[in-house]
Amino acid sequence: MTDLLITIAAIVIAYLLGSIPFGFVVARTRGIDIRSVGSGNIGATNVFRSVGKSWGILTFVCDFLKGLIPALLFSPLATQSGFGGSSTLLSVLCGVAAIVGHNWPIFLRFKGGKGVATSAGALIGICPAAVAIGIITWIITFLTLRYVSLASMIAAMAIAVAAWIMRPSQASGGLLIPVALTLLALLVIGRHHANIGRLIAGRESRFNFKKKSKGTS
Repeated sequence: MTDLLITIAAIVIAYLLGSIPFGFVVARTRGIDIRSVGSGNIGATNVFRSVGKSWGILTFVCDFLKGLIPALLFSPLATQSGFGGSSTLLSVLCGVAAIVGHNWPIFLRFKGGKGVATSAGALIGICPAAVAIGIITWIITFLTLRYVSLASMIAAMAIAVAAWIMRPSQASGGLLIPVALTLLALLVIGRHHANIGRLIAGRESRFNFKKKSKGTS
């Protein structure tokens, strides 16, 4: 196979993997259409609130893995198949494809989630050091303010900033990784446009650890 064919195949498979709507599937096993309850989002936060804690955690793990696996494993698998191109570029492309699949899944008529868990998995596969900073930022913001949406957006920005500060050498990807992570951060923020409006209006629901919330996320 040529490098181009391998690249296209990897991107398509990554997109299809990302398109698997685990939140929708998990909620369905409990007799719930996750799109018609809570915020209507298929992501882990809405499943956590509307279906149950353990189901929300399961959804997060599944969404996380469908971002991690393409970004971390597809490039070395491609190399074993004779791929001679940039492994860093292929990892970024596959990670982005998985995120796009989650946000616009072909299996749900291109109406998906916000891509936070899938982005986290993909980014760990691409730039784990920057993601570690993002995770710490998310935890601090979330525990302080208890807004999942706000914590996710701030963490995305922190990851982008960290990627620029820790920018690798040209041989290891140069500007590719920080530029890609900046674009992904903007995508995460853009997918939270409704949350931004609610935050400004003071109507965004804080996360409640003790009981399910009917608010949006």
